Amino acid sequence: MPNMRLHTDQAYEGELRRIREMLLTMGAKVEEMLGQAMKALVERDSELADRTLYIDRQINRLEIEVDDLCLKVLARRQPVASDLRFITMALKVVTDLERMGDLGVNICERVVELNQEPALKPYVEVVDMAHAAQEMLREALDAFVAGDADRATAIIERDSKVDAYYASIFRELLTYMMENPRNIYRATREQSIAKYIERIADHATNVAEMVVFMVRGKDIRHVGKLERRTSARPAPDAESSTDPVIASDGDSDASLRDLAGSAASRRTT
Repeated sequence: MPNMRLHTDQAYEGELRRIREMLLTMGAKVEEMLGQAMKALVERDSELADRTLYIDRQINRLEIEVDDLCLKVLARRQPVASDLRFITMALKVVTDLERMGDLGVNICERVVELNQEPALKPYVEVVDMAHAAQEMLREALDAFVAGDADRATAIIERDSKVDAYYASIFRELLTYMMENPRNIYRATREQSIAKYIERIADHATNVAEMVVFMVRGKDIRHVGKLERRTSARPAPDAESSTDPVIASDGDSDASLRDLAGSAASRRTT
């Protein structure tokens, strides 16, 4: 693990340390939001979900403070080399963290909606998915603060685990909707929660990629993604191209409703 270089200028070093601390605090707030939202979902505690919404305000305030301090450091210290990469990456990381907070708000809103209905099924898999995303975020920020590119690379590879969780949840919820149209409302809400968690993991992956750039000066964003998509895409004339799960990535409630309606109509013909 590379050692973080300390500056002889104590004020400068204090500013850099303050940026690291605020980023860690933001990450802890995002983890808290996700953990509390899952607790509210499992325990059907809508009041807890409502209270959790206000954590986003703290995250937004921290975003402004980090941005302000980074800009002051750029103007006053005129950093170069690794310090410049750290400051510019901090400005990007803070944006990813703020967006994770917004996704946490979305999750809480869907939890409140689900809690007003009978549970469709136990929420075991979606909670496990949230735990995996939380771990990715925690380790990505630790790698950022420590400047550990090897650790960050390992985090990037774990994003596929969260994606697998989402694919499994999507297929199961689609089955529930095909069995009974009355399940559509609850299924689409749970699918949305899973999608928000998947996006949080994507943002954690972004942070890990920034760590690699900050430490090694190498931009690894999007490397290998195009190849994976190309190899996974079915041939135009393949029979699987008409499968509803392949035809849509499930990014919206509307897509799931369309898929369920299409499947239900085929069953009645």
